Amino acid sequence: MTIGSEQAYPDYIGRNQKAWSDRDSDYAATMRAKWASEPSWGIWDIPESQLRLLPDVTGRDVLEIGCGAAYLCAWLSQRGARVTGIDPTASQLQLATRFQREFDLHFSLVAGVGEMLPFPDEAFDVAISEYGAAIWADPYAWVPEAARVLRPGGELIIVGNSALLTLCVAEREEEGPAGNELLRPYF
Repeated sequence: MTIGSEQAYPDYIGRNQKAWSDRDSDYAATMRAKWASEPSWGIWDIPESQLRLLPDVTGRDVLEIGCGAAYLCAWLSQRGARVTGIDPTASQLQLATRFQREFDLHFSLVAGVGEMLPFPDEAFDVAISEYGAAIWADPYAWVPEAARVLRPGGELIIVGNSALLTLCVAEREEEGPAGNELLRPYF
């Protein structure tokens, strides 16, 4: 695992790092529960057994871009994938490392951003962003990077809210749900 000091990135990445570093203790409990549960998706927590979003990952090299606390990495690892998670926020990777020890489940974690993946070309069979890079990173940079690191025939799986929804939600959850006007810029 590589966790170093958070690098100098464009301003929006620094804001992303700060937002995720400022998560409270309730967040750790929520992530622990995700590590211990069956995969479920979206704000309605629809079980993977109903959606069947994930391909068969047995024996495949899988990259999660924007892994955060790495619960998706854990799910993929438990299904037989060789998993690597990447995230720009040291505190998120530290939380993931803590859960790896707690659940005795180990996979590679790397400090970095989806816009500049530190992996060789054609290194992975599957790349997935479940809310991570899909909603936090520059799509004109991270999607080509994901394509670069995928082997021929590889799969890119994107799970996240639409950009429009994200632009219509207040910065803080307690300020209410999405409205009908833009509340923040795309970057």
